[in-house]
Amino acid sequence: MAARHRTRRATAGAVVAFALAAVVAGCGGDSPAETTRRAESAVESLASRASEAVESATAEAERRLDDIKDGIDVKDDVRLGTVTVGSDGRARVEVTVANTGDATRSFAVQVDFTDTDGGLLDTVVVTVDDVPAGESSTVTARGTHDLSGEVRAEVARALRY
Repeated sequence: MAARHRTRRATAGAVVAFALAAVVAGCGGDSPAETTRRAESAVESLASRASEAVESATAEAERRLDDIKDGIDVKDDVRLGTVTVGSDGRARVEVTVANTGDATRSFAVQVDFTDTDGGLLDTVVVTVDDVPAGESSTVTARGTHDLSGEVRAEVARALRY
């Protein structure tokens, strides 16, 4: 529930301008109170949909990782680069895994994109296949939602299998 609250707070700021512009443009003869009520309703609706989308992505990420049999927690063997947000609004970050095992292994890494307060904005799972023992490999994690502002990334879970 705390993540849902943080997500709503984080997404509300991003949608306020859009919602207000849409409501004001369509309310030519409405009173100021009615315009305010419509704007608040629009913001709540958009924030709720954004929160539900992030919750769905998080559940899917957890399901994918839980489906991996005999996975070993290797969160400490994963490094993230600097987050960038592309012109498409999607956050990206390089994910480097180090195979410290003695055989070729694959990895699944859950990357959480957060705001500066740690509120969850998006989450993705990337896989890195067939990394030879003692070597590293890098892939790019790309978010699934449009984000703006300062975005950070953290490794939520990482499994070697």
